[in-house]
Amino acid sequence: MSTTRITLIGRPGCHLCDDARAVVEQVATELDVDWDERSIDDDPELREQWADHIPVTLVDGRAHDFFRVSPDRLRAALNRPPRPVGPPPGDAHHTHAAELP
Repeated sequence: MSTTRITLIGRPGCHLCDDARAVVEQVATELDVDWDERSIDDDPELREQWADHIPVTLVDGRAHDFFRVSPDRLRAALNRPPRPVGPPPGDAHHTHAAELP
């Protein structure tokens, strides 16, 4: 069973989203990693959280890049083992990038 490691959040007609998609497709193909794409136009919660930051790239459910995707940063993130989403044990007050708008 495969797990989606990369999620690209954007919207149709967004030229930065088109650029980000090309990078995500290239890196995902190179590393044989599953990815998906979601539109803020189809999901009110995504629109509320990410509309001012698209395209947004999530790796393993965590915010990774906004506006532009660096292929080198994306490769490096994907070469690390997936981290669980949520605060580390005993660190209830720590804020994670995925929690930031």
